[in-house]
Amino acid sequence: MKKWIKRGLKAIIFLLFSFVFIQLLMYGYAKLTPKLEIKSANAVMMYDKDNTLFFQGSGTQEWVNLEDISPYLINATISTEDKHFYEHFGFDYLRILKSFYINIMSGSTSQGASTISQQYAKNLFLDFDRTWERKIKEMWLTMQLEVHYSKDEILEGYLNTINYGHGNFGIENASNYYFNKKAKDLTLAEAAMLTGIPKSPANYSPLVNYDIAKKRQISILNRMQENGYISEDEKNQAMAEELTFIGEKNTINTNTVMYYQDAVMRELESIEEIPESYLETGGIRIFTALDLTAQKALEENVKDNIEADSNLQVASVMMDPDTGSIFALIGGKDYTTSQYNRAVQSKRQVGSVMKPFLYYAALENGFTSSTSFMSQETTFTFSNNKTYSPQNYGGTYAGKPISLATAIAYSDNIYAVKTHMFLGEEVLVDTAHRLGITADLQAIPSLPLGTAEINIMEMAAGYAAFANQGYRVSPHLIERVEDLAGNVLYQASNKKEQVLNSNLTYILSQLLTSTYDAAFIDYSYPTAINIAAKLTHTYALKSGTTDTDHWSIGYNPEVVTAVWIGYDDNQSLDTSDYKYSRNIWADTMEDYMANKEDSWYAQPENVVGVLVNPITGNPATSEDTKTKILYYLRGTEPTGLEPVFDELTDKEKEPA
Repeated sequence: MKKWIKRGLKAIIFLLFSFVFIQLLMYGYAKLTPKLEIKSANAVMMYDKDNTLFFQGSGTQEWVNLEDISPYLINATISTEDKHFYEHFGFDYLRILKSFYINIMSGSTSQGASTISQQYAKNLFLDFDRTWERKIKEMWLTMQLEVHYSKDEILEGYLNTINYGHGNFGIENASNYYFNKKAKDLTLAEAAMLTGIPKSPANYSPLVNYDIAKKRQISILNRMQENGYISEDEKNQAMAEELTFIGEKNTINTNTVMYYQDAVMRELESIEEIPESYLETGGIRIFTALDLTAQKALEENVKDNIEADSNLQVASVMMDPDTGSIFALIGGKDYTTSQYNRAVQSKRQVGSVMKPFLYYAALENGFTSSTSFMSQETTFTFSNNKTYSPQNYGGTYAGKPISLATAIAYSDNIYAVKTHMFLGEEVLVDTAHRLGITADLQAIPSLPLGTAEINIMEMAAGYAAFANQGYRVSPHLIERVEDLAGNVLYQASNKKEQVLNSNLTYILSQLLTSTYDAAFIDYSYPTAINIAAKLTHTYALKSGTTDTDHWSIGYNPEVVTAVWIGYDDNQSLDTSDYKYSRNIWADTMEDYMANKEDSWYAQPENVVGVLVNPITGNPATSEDTKTKILYYLRGTEPTGLEPVFDELTDKEKEPA
């Protein structure tokens, strides 16, 4: 037994000496590496379309020296984050062992052991992936910091780069934002409150949840007393001090612009032209397409339409159809409560906003604005006696032939599936992919009803091809990236590829105005008729509904706006929820077009307008109470003798 103990002790001693030896070698090698320029490391500056700086992360615009930071803040940070900061060489091994033991015994990972040096190293990266490669880089950078800089310099850098919430990086920015004062003037109570935020800015910001923030402040004050930084009287006075929060910045600050910033960083990671060295130590300037006026309007319209206490979520993008540049983006209702960026990270069922892809393909394959199918309950029968019975919303059917224009106005599902089956199920898949949709689309009967899950940015880019009269564009937020010396590292190409016929996109765009046109009121109402009074400009618009999602996507030559609303847990929507996406869309488009003349498309030479009965699509007669000019390729104008297309589909079974 004693032999095993001796062998075990020898093994442990050998491993400890080996570990120490390897550490010494690594520290020695780190000493030989070039000194990191920590004041520019990971200095990320973002500019809007007018080249105005709207965000600067990991480094402030004005680097504040350690002596210009309140001693209360410094002591609170050390006491809370790393009480042995001035004693170790980057890693607190006893703390690591203790947290490892606690996590094993508790079966959780609640205990952390990162030192201030390690956290600062983490701040010098642009991403926070939890990979082994990422951890190794972080450890190596920690060693480089420790051998090249003093403890005071590391602490100074840490306090100038840490996230204090609401887009505030660095203690000087945070002091100005929360208390309208310089960091050197913070009181003990204010310092303890700010020190508590970085652990979880979304939870511990006093502007988000004061009660939770107050509890954390008290915990920090207790630690400061235990560690000998303050007396009990000082602690009690600080606990009792009533704080006044300003919550404003002199610079630009909108709540949801953080979603835009996050989307920019995600896009940056995908750009191969940006060397990793710039991301880690060089500093970069990112010139984006952000239009702050549009962004603020979009944010306000979300706030005005969705109740603050609702669990309903939202995503929206505004895009320049000529370039694919996204100049406004919202990934959720409130960044402070949820950083999940639904505009970038989520895919949702798209519902009937899929139908314009189908109807463009139909126009390519000989359909016209007047092409008609019967609108009635229909069961489609396939091989092996499989059936499919789609339903119209509310169970409303015309019981007669309706035109393509009417099918779009009412979002008639029967018409859509009949068109889909008539063309062949692969046609819609191919058309969507041609327009840039990368989602895995299944050639199934329900595809035109939007059963596929697609990202909102891709959907906006697909509609952009209709808006720009036939050109496929790539959605993007970044226009140009430069290093701090002004050298261009990346330039967006904004290339356009013509994939659609401009004559047909004109006809489709005209058809998509029917969704809010009173001329189509007949046996039912156009799907967006309830927002018609809001619209003072001409737009193409389509909405889409599933049990869990509601979409509104529309455009004119200047802008494509897409809005999605739904619940993160896929809770079913109530019919009263549908109004939110339409109203956000309408209000946002009208705000964007305010004080601008109506922007619409010039009629192509090969397209003619014909006065027709909009429901049947037949040429108008004196007996028609409602008429509408619909558009056709020259030579395909309706005569009133066209057949109803149902007789050409032999795979459906009509009910008795």
